[in-house]
Amino acid sequence: MQKKLTLTIDEEVYNGLHSVIGPRKISNFIENLVRPHVVKRDMYAAYAEMAAETGREHQAEDWAEGTLGDSYNEKG
Repeated sequence: MQKKLTLTIDEEVYNGLHSVIGPRKISNFIENLVRPHVVKRDMYAAYAEMAAETGREHQAEDWAEGTLGDSYNEKG
């Protein structure tokens, strides 16, 4: 469900949004900028999404394996 929001911004900013983003795309642009700061994602879904990125998952595994060896070799 969408809600209407009225914002007051400087005229220069408005003109910039209108010319750079486009008159019918400003709402979507602002929503995409704001969303990560105000909407909490489901942590489990975020972990599943990250795990699905196999390249990053392999990098994380390599890093974890490397740090495991470092702690094993430390003198206590």
